[in-house]
Amino acid sequence: MNKVIGHLKTINKHKYMVTKLCFRCHLYKQGILHDLSKYSICELKTGFKYYQGYRSPIDAQKEDIGYSLSWLHHKGRNKHHWEYWLDNGPNGIQPVKMPTNYVIEMFCDRVAASMIYQKDKYKDDSALIYYENGRNRIMIHPETDKLIHHLLQYLANNGLDKTVDYIVKEIKE
Repeated sequence: MNKVIGHLKTINKHKYMVTKLCFRCHLYKQGILHDLSKYSICELKTGFKYYQGYRSPIDAQKEDIGYSLSWLHHKGRNKHHWEYWLDNGPNGIQPVKMPTNYVIEMFCDRVAASMIYQKDKYKDDSALIYYENGRNRIMIHPETDKLIHHLLQYLANNGLDKTVDYIVKEIKE
């Protein structure tokens, strides 16, 4: 029962934090709709079984069985994940450029996740460090990569309040 309660607390806190950040960035609909698939049976089962409190249950499931049906479900329904924007083309799977509003939501998602999982150890460069650690293993459109990396660097150098102001005044379309 502790895993169920812990997972629900984590996803509710994450949803609340991302919604708050999206609202600050004037992405009201995206903030409300963010990660609703986490409350589906498919994703909840994984969360309840693999909850650890310090990282995503999806990572634990992948380590355990080699893949995550929950992740496949999640990334196929949430446009703020770069994996959603992969498509078959004449030369195989290719990344598609993400619309700016979804890159901003991805920024909000990554910042909130870093805050939740790192707790007191969170710093303004936490999401940037996490992104850079996996950057060479992802298939993201170059322009999408450039924008999310820029926003995470801006956060690391200027703090959250200035970054949100920058997003609203300079980035948001």
